[in-house]
Amino acid sequence: MTMRIGNGFDVHAFAAGRRLVIGGVTIPFDRGLAGNSDADVLLHAIADAILGALALGDLGVHFPDSEATWTGADSRVLLRHVAAMMRERGYAVGNVDATVIAQVPKLAPHVPRMRENVAADLDCDEECVSVKATTTERLGFTGREEGVAALATVLLVSEAL
Repeated sequence: MTMRIGNGFDVHAFAAGRRLVIGGVTIPFDRGLAGNSDADVLLHAIADAILGALALGDLGVHFPDSEATWTGADSRVLLRHVAAMMRERGYAVGNVDATVIAQVPKLAPHVPRMRENVAADLDCDEECVSVKATTTERLGFTGREEGVAALATVLLVSEAL
């Protein structure tokens, strides 16, 4: 069995007039995240981790913001596309471990739906997906409530015996 590990990291600043979408969940808040797509930091970090494990670059390579096709894109669509690339290469998700870093809003009530969305998009068991939320104790840009960051690690396993 072949295994590959990948890491992903993403950051987006808060922006007025946008929906806040994290882990495919629309979260009630007075601001959203700035970005070409829906700016879902969690899904972007997970997708980048998968692409990294496959040595295929990052989201910007596959979904450049210079292409109007991706303007306003639903990041769940992007993640499902990355999952298809993973399966085409003979891999499946062993596990995902992700952390969202945000001072506001409180994310814990939304984590179960985030896990459910990620598992559905990656076609894996929910037990294989860990999503955690933390703050930076008011330190740095997230602590000043300027934006949200996320990091993810994935283990991919070959589907071949």
